[in-house]
Amino acid sequence: MIMGLVDWTVLIVTLLTIVIYGSYKTKKNSNIQSFLKANNSTGWFTIGLSVMATQASAITFLSTPGQAYNDGMGFIQFYFGLPLAMIIICVFFVPLYHKLKVYTAYEFLEKRFDRKTRVLGAMLFLIQRGLAAGITIFAPSIILSTLLNIDLKILNVIIGFLVIIYTIAGGTKAVNVTQKQQMFVIFLGLFFVFFILIGSYPENFSVDKFLDYSRASNKLNILDFSLDYESRYTFWSGITGGLFLALSYFGTDQSQVQRYISGKSIKEIRQGLIFNGIFKIPMQFFILLLGVMVFVFYEFNSAPINFNPQVTNYIEKSNNTNYNTYIEKYSKIQDQKKDILNDYINKSRLDKNLITKIHSEERKIKTQIYSEIKSENPKIEVLDKDYVFLHYILNNLPKGIIGLLIAVIICAAMSSTASEINALAATTTIDLYKRNHKESKSEHHYLMASKFFTLVWGIIAISFASFGTLFENLIQLVNIIGSIFYGTVLGIFLVAFFFKKVGGNSIFYAACISQAIIFGIYFNTDIGYLWLNFIGAVNTIILSTIFNLTLFRKHINQ
Repeated sequence: MIMGLVDWTVLIVTLLTIVIYGSYKTKKNSNIQSFLKANNSTGWFTIGLSVMATQASAITFLSTPGQAYNDGMGFIQFYFGLPLAMIIICVFFVPLYHKLKVYTAYEFLEKRFDRKTRVLGAMLFLIQRGLAAGITIFAPSIILSTLLNIDLKILNVIIGFLVIIYTIAGGTKAVNVTQKQQMFVIFLGLFFVFFILIGSYPENFSVDKFLDYSRASNKLNILDFSLDYESRYTFWSGITGGLFLALSYFGTDQSQVQRYISGKSIKEIRQGLIFNGIFKIPMQFFILLLGVMVFVFYEFNSAPINFNPQVTNYIEKSNNTNYNTYIEKYSKIQDQKKDILNDYINKSRLDKNLITKIHSEERKIKTQIYSEIKSENPKIEVLDKDYVFLHYILNNLPKGIIGLLIAVIICAAMSSTASEINALAATTTIDLYKRNHKESKSEHHYLMASKFFTLVWGIIAISFASFGTLFENLIQLVNIIGSIFYGTVLGIFLVAFFFKKVGGNSIFYAACISQAIIFGIYFNTDIGYLWLNFIGAVNTIILSTIFNLTLFRKHINQ
């Protein structure tokens, strides 16, 4: 379905309103204090929404429903450690950051350890967040390339530079102010989808029957208490690896730290973070539930064999007759599922074994056809989780709502990418450029340097986005990148807070070795990526303690 005039009007008016409002509210931005810390004028509600919006990128609204559509709601376990992380950050991190009046989290590391540890922490952040920023640009490009049939790389450049202009103009205050409006648009759009989905089901398809069928299809597998370390999402990985990831992300990642160090007071900052800790899991649960609801919708209404339009177009234009055979088998399965559902509605009878068998046959057909496509054209991406929700939006929502939902996803991209580029520029300016600048410069000079580095990091993010691909799932890719680096960074900060006798040399070399170990584990084992956060942090703590008692004993801080 092509967007109509009403959809384009809703989309353009929504985006322009947010950008114009943000520019108007931040027009007096004139020094580095206001550009990077919003003059410490941010209230708790703005902090809470800004922290939530920074994490909830376009990838969240593209990939999370697709994740639930394919694998069920087990992904929610990823967030189980977050509330506890918010409490720990409020107790230990926030008072220290506020007392030291830091611009970045890594300033604290020099005060506690030494200059090289500060630079190491900053560099680890710059590497992983620079990569992640590219993915947050790449995600909305998928949407518009599908809509407009424009080359993906061209759209990466267009969207990237729009975000750069927006971020350079307003800095931290513009990011914080506009994220409130963006979150309002996001929730409005998602609630519209929720009620439209409910209205699309047959009248006598009750909530109990929806839950029963979803459960029979293994989509409501919310809790997994198994001890399988290779499983990505379990209760135990969520409250351990997820806790360490959340601690590192919200406590040491400058893209989040910059959102709340601009707060008016410690009390306001804590209230904002607790707000995020309370509402983040329900928000993610709701988004995952939408994915399950879309799954059930396509059980009543035949789903395409692949949600990526490139794949379906390739199959239609191919001369390979095997594809016709696969599609015929797939269509019969779609009809069988409809018959099962209708029989369940009319007779309240559900054969769970038959459902499992049919879904298994469906996956087998898809695997066969995808394998054949890959053998013919390896460049085509057959993994389609990130296209599921987009396909539903474009083909099943009424005019006007389509434009609003596209605005939702682009708003999310704008908010998260702006936060990331803003934080990357702050870290580069404060921790690398200003710290290593021999001659003292004016505030205006560093303000202009911050804007320059905003441009530089924007270009780097666009470059990475241009070489991106869908991988298995975008939201998993972002979390994998974070997990590779976050454990080590968190280990540095935990040692800084709780191991007062460990010195700079001990923590620096321990962090370097720990990071090398994490690379080795990730590339050579099948361990679930959430565990990398826990392993990286623990390795850094243990190694630094050992080094402090042996190699660098004479450097112990008294």
